[in-house]
Order: sequence, then C-alpha cells, then structure tokens
Amino acid sequence: MKTFSPSKNDIQHDWLIVDASDKILGRLASALAGRLRGKHKPEFVPHMDTGDFVVVVNAEKIRFTGRKLDQKMYYRHSGYIGGLKETTLRTMMQTKPEQVIMKAVRGMLPKNRLGRAMLKKLKVYSGTEHPHTAQQPKPIDL
Repeated sequence: MKTFSPSKNDIQHDWLIVDASDKILGRLASALAGRLRGKHKPEFVPHMDTGDFVVVVNAEKIRFTGRKLDQKMYYRHSGYIGGLKETTLRTMMQTKPEQVIMKAVRGMLPKNRLGRAMLKKLKVYSGTEHPHTAQQPKPIDL
C-alpha cells in the first residue's frame, strides 16, 4: 500500500472564529498554532500548509497568569548602537493587544517561509467586530 500524500486539490482550508475572552495566552497560542499548521486533520503533512484560517476576536480580554503583565518584556532593535527597545506586556496590551497574540503564535510556528505563510492565515482583532463575515467562520472553543 502506498503512503498517501495530499496535493493542493485535496487540502481544504476552513474558516474558524475563536473568542479569546478569559483564555490564557500560552494555551490559546499553542492551540491556534496547531490549527494553523493543520495538525488536527488526518491529511496533515509537515511540508505543506494544510491548516485553517483562524479569526480571533476579543484580544484585549485575554488573561495572564502570575506577574507577567509587569515582568514579561518584548524586545526590538533599530539596528543602531544602543538601539534596543523594550516594552512590557502591560503597555503592549494597552497599545496593541493584537500583537501580543500574533507574537505568541509566531513563536510556535516553523521559522521558514512555510511558517510565514501559516501566520498570514491568522486574523486577530481586539473587539468583537471583524470583516470576515462573508467567509462564514465556524465558532470553535479551544
């Protein structure tokens, strides 16, 4: 018997919607990364993008354990000497709560062009409104 390898025609990308209210960041991010990769599907192969499109709403209502709001730092560098910028999780949640979920999921995806393609299928919004109602996303509870 031959091993089944799906082609692009065999892969179906569904649209899912997730409410992030009162969900813990790391647990939600790992579940989202699995959905984006397609590991929940029987036709999963690691070298193809078999995952679904995921819309996350209510990103500003996500929960954190411990003292992460003050202790967790996000770093970026301008490229110049002394150009390291750091931001706490509390200020990130006040300014850009969507980026907190995006960065957490991005760290759990492959670090190559396949991972970047998977990340484009993640849509995060801070409120309950989103522009993807035409795709009729199915609500799931993670």
